Amino acid sequence: MDPAPTIAALREASHALSSGDPSEILKAAQRAQDALDAVKADAMATLDCTRDFEADGASSISTWSRNHLRLDAGEARRLARAGQTLRMLDGVDSDARSGRIRLKHVEAFTYGLKHIGPQILRDSEPWLLDVARTSEPATLRSIIRDLREAIYPDSLDKKWAEGMDREDIQINAVPDGWHLNGFLGTITGAKLKAIHDVLSAPKDKDDDRTGAQRRVAALDELCTKLLESGLPADKGVRPHISVIVEADRPAQLKGFGSIGPQLLDYLKCGADVTGILTDGALPQARVLNVGRSHRLATLKQRRAVIARQRGICAGPGCRHTHLEIHHVKPWSENGKTDLDDLIGYCVRCHHLHHRGLLQIKATDVPGAYEVHGRDPRPGREAYKRRLAAYRETNEIRRIAHEIRTRRERREPVPLRT
Repeated sequence: MDPAPTIAALREASHALSSGDPSEILKAAQRAQDALDAVKADAMATLDCTRDFEADGASSISTWSRNHLRLDAGEARRLARAGQTLRMLDGVDSDARSGRIRLKHVEAFTYGLKHIGPQILRDSEPWLLDVARTSEPATLRSIIRDLREAIYPDSLDKKWAEGMDREDIQINAVPDGWHLNGFLGTITGAKLKAIHDVLSAPKDKDDDRTGAQRRVAALDELCTKLLESGLPADKGVRPHISVIVEADRPAQLKGFGSIGPQLLDYLKCGADVTGILTDGALPQARVLNVGRSHRLATLKQRRAVIARQRGICAGPGCRHTHLEIHHVKPWSENGKTDLDDLIGYCVRCHHLHHRGLLQIKATDVPGAYEVHGRDPRPGREAYKRRLAAYRETNEIRRIAHEIRTRRERREPVPLRT
């Protein structure tokens, strides 16, 4: 098919629409575009079904569309699915080809075919088309979703359960900030949205911040309010963000990494500063020692241990930051609650230590320890030695049996006389 006549006709039509009432021009142009989109969708579905794209050296409809139509894979697949919908619903096909409904309306019908079923959607097609001709695609999709929920009410509870199974929040440090990713279930998401909508609303008529700026500011305000007064203390230490500043190194934001002096100055504006001596002889640290007078670590001791370990669990390779304070020498064995005899473990590593799977080894530096894992199978080395001895014994027996068998098979040599 030579596309030149079609392109020429479209060019003439566009010239005819270049003058006149702008509102009428927009209506005519939109209807023509919608009709052309229906033609594209039908052709894309045909190409996908016949696999004629392979004749052009393309491995898939997505590859062909990328090479010849400059469409990404997602748009190509949506067009192909819309074309399949046009073939299944005659009324939708007729209205789409005449430009009375948009391609987005067709995609809503595609959703209905998948989640409701062809027969029910065909029965509902006349009144759904009435909605499509007079409403935007989002309204049609919402009504089709309501129809699905009315027909399959159990699907609502199923979606709720599936949503809870998918719940996840990941907050990862990247070079220029933090990357937030995740999924919230119905209830948790509704709570967050209710709070976020209030905090992200424009402050007044002169608030010219973008939506993105207001949303980020709302999340920051929520975190600030919670850190200031909304959370319970953690063993006496109120939840907070920590910046460890050494005399000769860049400041370290806990869980993130190095930060510059300007950001440090900004954080200091609303921060409490706790001075901790991290170098020097033991007498300077004795103010934190309480010996046997207290079993649990004091607030200052917790802060000192967390600072010494930079907020990270002492377990080998562990990066958890919620720490429990552990006596290196157990309290039950006359251990002391002194700073150099305390170490910070996360809950999991603390359990592993008390199960005998982690061991603490002292170093030459007071208060510094090495934590090593231990083979979870007791007597592992003894087991290996027994296994080696067993294999060696079996090998000796095998060789002896082979020698004995050869001797038995050997012909007896007559004695010389």
